[in-house]
Amino acid sequence: MVAGAPRVFVSHLSGVAVFDPNGDQVGRVRDVVVMLRVGGRPPRVLGLVVEVVSRRRIFLPMTRVTGVESGQVITTGVVNMRRFEQRPTETLVLGELLDRRLRWLPQGGGATSATTGEEAGEEVTVLDVSMVQLPARRDWEIDKVFIRRGKSGALRRKGETLTVDWSAVTGFRLAEDDQGAENLVATFEQLRPADLANVLHHLSPKRRGEVAAALDDDRLADVLEELPDDDQVEILSKLKEERAADVLEAMDPDDAADLLAELPADEQERLLTLMQPQDAAGVRRLLSYEEHTAGGLMTTEPIVLRPDATVADALARIRNPDLSPALAAQVYVCRPPDETPTGKYLGLVHFQRLLRDPPFTLLGSIVDTDLQPLTPGTALPSVTSFLATYNMISAPVVDESGSLLGAVTVDDVLDHLLPEDWRETELHGEEHVRRVTEAADGR
Repeated sequence: MVAGAPRVFVSHLSGVAVFDPNGDQVGRVRDVVVMLRVGGRPPRVLGLVVEVVSRRRIFLPMTRVTGVESGQVITTGVVNMRRFEQRPTETLVLGELLDRRLRWLPQGGGATSATTGEEAGEEVTVLDVSMVQLPARRDWEIDKVFIRRGKSGALRRKGETLTVDWSAVTGFRLAEDDQGAENLVATFEQLRPADLANVLHHLSPKRRGEVAAALDDDRLADVLEELPDDDQVEILSKLKEERAADVLEAMDPDDAADLLAELPADEQERLLTLMQPQDAAGVRRLLSYEEHTAGGLMTTEPIVLRPDATVADALARIRNPDLSPALAAQVYVCRPPDETPTGKYLGLVHFQRLLRDPPFTLLGSIVDTDLQPLTPGTALPSVTSFLATYNMISAPVVDESGSLLGAVTVDDVLDHLLPEDWRETELHGEEHVRRVTEAADGR
């Protein structure tokens, strides 16, 4: 190791910005690629997996990295924008090594903790690994492993943590049936649901299931809503039915209905039966409509208020951080009952109008009654035209009796207008990192 060379723990690289020589941001680090070697030799660090602006993942060789410091990675030379494809000889540190259970041999080398193990071959769990730059080269290798002693388990107390040499642990090459994912989940804790969904999509099916099992119900529900249909079905199928029902309850009703629609009828019915009756009722209503209609697109949980509610009441409701921006854009004024399907639908009030009127103003006095609502059978092209014509980001859906059934939001319309594989489609805006896109990447 270079004298005084910094040790970089890989979990600290997650999400770190990557900059090219001109100071333009290329993307953010999502993982580190290493090659395991025989004979107990430390793995060689091949490069970084970098997520660029389009959410595509590219490979950045460590030979192109000139600095890893101050919360950023600096590159030199050309950045190849070809999509990263993991090779059989390659291992992803965050995706595959964290949370592994290994055997620690204290006499095999260098625990930095004041307390040393007494039993050879003690079981430990990997919390992190560190890498260092080799002398006079741009090559990097893994040198240390941060471990926790003791067997893992939800009911066990956390054991002592310590940093040991790579050579002091064994078992990285062995397949692990139930790896766990606590530390991987902690590493990506700050990611938005859409970004965490992208991380899950690129993991192996086995690892994807382990991460899903480690997420709490609300977080998993948010992530599922951002995943392609096949990933959603795969993850849901690996959950116990009781937990799968809990996660479906935590999802937006329209997203839960879309997911259930992908399942066989008998499995669909089992999960609906396990859900809370009120949550299941809304999802069943959505499943009864054709997919590409306002009824099939809508959510059954818009903001509904009575005409005698005030502007202050409405503003309090739209401040709810759990609401999407589209649902928080307006409130729907209806006669009781307040749950969909409601009493008679009277109209809507946009949040901009709420900001212009005094807090004590009654909604019934400022409700917009000019906009004709959609019917549940309105076809997708007409829904799209409605939103575009009136510059709306959500629209009410009302049945023949005048009751509000739900609201269609622009994000759900876009989901159905875009190609099925749109999450895999590249976006524009990469020119600042596309200096010479087909240059050799050094791998």
